[in-house]
Amino acid sequence: AYEVGRPQQTIELHVQCAPEKGQPPIRGSCILTRPFKSGTRVLVFAEGEKAKEARAAGADIVGGDELVNKVREDEVKFDKCLSTPEMLPKVAKIARMLGPKGLMPTVNKGTVTSDIAEAIKFSKSAHDFRADKMLIVHTGVAKIGFTDAEILDNIQKVMASIRENSRGKNKFVSRVHLSSTQGPGIQITDA
Repeated sequence: AYEVGRPQQTIELHVQCAPEKGQPPIRGSCILTRPFKSGTRVLVFAEGEKAKEARAAGADIVGGDELVNKVREDEVKFDKCLSTPEMLPKVAKIARMLGPKGLMPTVNKGTVTSDIAEAIKFSKSAHDFRADKMLIVHTGVAKIGFTDAEILDNIQKVMASIRENSRGKNKFVSRVHLSSTQGPGIQITDA
């Protein structure tokens, strides 16, 4: 009830997962029906024709060798990082800076690609999540001002994306709680 009159508060989803031993970390991204975050700054390492394509697709920062040096000196701020395959060896020189922040482009995450326009479009609209050390995924899913249908739709998209990490395990999700930013957590399910 504290958030009534505060339509910009975030509704958060907390999902307790029970993965199998030896499973890779729980992380992923999905496209929400109604995004609630805006202003994602995308950096693209590209040169020549791919750089022009990236600018046209809406990348905030585009560059080649000079951009690698700017990132090394921590001159640019960005939220997501993409690269063309040709630039990856040069980007690898700053892997120690990008890696711990989770920004290093890799083929597995789809952030090293030749189809840079599609990757930028996905990065701008994707909602990322990952589990903490206790295997709980904490992520925002909507704003208080959204309609019930929009909130439910966003929750279903995030839950479907989390379940993709399950590797076929039936009881992958053990508990789900929903809360507002400063409100109490309400248990939704106990599988």
